[in-house]
Amino acid sequence: MLAGQTILVTGATGAIGQAICKAVVADGARVVIHYGRNRAAAEALLDEVGGQGWCLPGDLATPEGAWSLWSAAVGVAGRIHGLVNNAGIRSEVAVDAPLAEWQSTWERELRVNFLSAVDLTRSAILHFRPQGGGRILNMASRAGQRGYASNAMAYGATKAALINLTKSVAQSHGHEGITAVALAPGWVRTEMAEAYIAQHGEAAALAGIPIGRMATPSEIGELVAFAFRPSQASLNGAVLDVNGGSYLR
Repeated sequence: MLAGQTILVTGATGAIGQAICKAVVADGARVVIHYGRNRAAAEALLDEVGGQGWCLPGDLATPEGAWSLWSAAVGVAGRIHGLVNNAGIRSEVAVDAPLAEWQSTWERELRVNFLSAVDLTRSAILHFRPQGGGRILNMASRAGQRGYASNAMAYGATKAALINLTKSVAQSHGHEGITAVALAPGWVRTEMAEAYIAQHGEAAALAGIPIGRMATPSEIGELVAFAFRPSQASLNGAVLDVNGGSYLR
């Protein structure tokens, strides 16, 4: 279904990134595995997917990081068919924190979660145009739709921005064969979720989820692979909710 495609996945060594890489390779794609610092995890993932791709480092917290990553990806793969903007961080800062701390937290979150995706999206569009098209998938969040906790507003704001970016690309570049889709997961069973459970208890994490469980990383990976199928061009501009019914719109 994805045979012949090469897909760049940012933040690929986390639980969701790993699941995405495994799913797209299982459907026939090759994958460019981006990592920040954990080279060993990236190389282990590449082994796990049968060597069907490449591992590339990149510091998305720097203004030049995204462009450098894309250039390196094109250098090893030649042609890229899809981009998954999955890399992200979630920082906390209180509204009454010192101004310098407040600003630095927001600036880093915006750079990693949103501005790096903006730069990669620009690079992808310019690459896709002469190739007849391509697809971009942005990993947003339920937090970007319904708002978020006061001490993590930066996270919710960046995810909302990703949703708007997705829609803008879909409307502006769909006629060029360049399509964009966003996923908006609620709780996913990752290290972040386990840390929350350790602090607040599982009942608090599951409260408000009608199906009574979190999504698994593999569920996210399967949906990403499906969204990259050439037959799914009409998903262009969609925001796919993966939240167990905890946020309905």
